[in-house]
Amino acid sequence: MSELHAHILVIEDDPTIRHFVRLTLESEGHESHEADTLRRGLIAAGTRRPDLVVLDLGLPDGDGANFIREFRTWSTTPVIVLSARSAESDKINALDAGADDYLVKPFGSGELMARVRAQLRRHLHQTPSGDSTIRFGELELDLVRRQLSKRGTLVHLTPIEYKLLTYLAGQPDRVITHSHLLKAVWGPGHGEDTHYVRVHMANLRKKVEANPSMPQHLLTEVGVGYRFVNR
Repeated sequence: MSELHAHILVIEDDPTIRHFVRLTLESEGHESHEADTLRRGLIAAGTRRPDLVVLDLGLPDGDGANFIREFRTWSTTPVIVLSARSAESDKINALDAGADDYLVKPFGSGELMARVRAQLRRHLHQTPSGDSTIRFGELELDLVRRQLSKRGTLVHLTPIEYKLLTYLAGQPDRVITHSHLLKAVWGPGHGEDTHYVRVHMANLRKKVEANPSMPQHLLTEVGVGYRFVNR
């Protein structure tokens, strides 16, 4: 599989939307496979082993979040949710179940393909096990020395800031919910303390971003969490 030619499974019960998504994907050289129910989606995912899944939540035989939970028991393949549900609680539920991104209907072909490209890049170019350095912008994060430098000058990070940055940077282009960050950085007893994340993220941005009020790397997904972008 290459980013230019991926096998993508589209699970959507609306034939009009399914057709639109298929044509959009194929216009950029991808091969698409289709399913119109949760059960058929799971079968197709198991037999075809796609490089990416595009998933509707409102399927006739079950909630798409249930597909994600079952799929995540055996696959790390990226999942992009397409849904008419725009409530923050629905986004958080899907992302906590294991979705990588969430796009609200109606959506344009340009936005869909930008999300697809981002997830394929993340899946294809994850940091190799032997590579201990993550580079983004003018910054270099050394995972062995546990330090961040900007144009060769060390940037002091607190232990919490370092944990936040490494957790996000290790999963580029993926939306990480507040609850996932809290559990990963502070532990399972802090699942509701979202103000912890906001305070430390604000401090981290001051050290990482050229303009903290217009971040380029540590992006906010309003009401949901954060996304690290390597650019």
